[in-house]
Amino acid sequence: MTHLLNADLHCHSVVSDGTLTPEVLAQRAKANGVDLWSLTDHDEVGGQDRAIAAAQAAGLPYLTGAEISVTFAGATVHIVGLGFDHTDPALIEGLRQTRGGREQRAREMSDDLAQRAGIPGVYEGALKYVGNPELISRSHFARYLVEIGVCQETNEVFRKYITEGKPGFVPHRWATLRNAVGWITGAGGVAVIAHPGRYPFTANEEYALFSEFKALGGQGVEVVTGAHGPADYVKYADFCHEFDLVASRGSDFHSPDESHTDLGQLPDLPGRVTPVWSLLTDRVHG
Repeated sequence: MTHLLNADLHCHSVVSDGTLTPEVLAQRAKANGVDLWSLTDHDEVGGQDRAIAAAQAAGLPYLTGAEISVTFAGATVHIVGLGFDHTDPALIEGLRQTRGGREQRAREMSDDLAQRAGIPGVYEGALKYVGNPELISRSHFARYLVEIGVCQETNEVFRKYITEGKPGFVPHRWATLRNAVGWITGAGGVAVIAHPGRYPFTANEEYALFSEFKALGGQGVEVVTGAHGPADYVKYADFCHEFDLVASRGSDFHSPDESHTDLGQLPDLPGRVTPVWSLLTDRVHG
């Protein structure tokens, strides 16, 4: 697998907070020229068998994936796991525990929206967008608030509600960095820091994140992703060298209507980094 592979190793299906099925995502990735694909639903591997089968049917090489929510320095950080055994019992149980807090948090968010913003019934409304209440997220709330006309689009919801300091925001304590990296590596996979340019960290906090991640056995960072711009590509390619990490690439695609970067529509990785797939050639399905 070459350096310039059109790999898309970060996206979401209806199994978490995306709007397309794993089967439709596989077809879309193939149609968009993706050479190596991974479905990375939030805190959930329930779509992996479907994604593997759909990728094989489409003739699309596939890596197992998940995106695990972590609390670090008071903020939520996402760690993507790639190429792991998705039947690993410790990983499955860890993800189940991580999901467990979502339903209670969602009820508290709904109560706060009713009290502070006069918008009742948002929890019940959001449920229609998610198959499993354990997986309810802010994205589902946002879709419902657009549906009932509170906002015009989901981005507007995140500006006015359900973010820190706004009505409907309830913090949630996720897994620890040690948990997430341990589950992924224990199941034979590679742990990757997702979209680091999105986190609200000071330079010292970001350095601490990368240092601790590396010390715990983390191996990669998303350099090219839908949330990054050209300056981020340069910065995190430099971090690859500083921390001896491999580079990943993924759109973070959720929906044709909401995502500004489609599957497979990313710039190439910078030439001076080692791609994450170089560590995973023996873990590719198909």
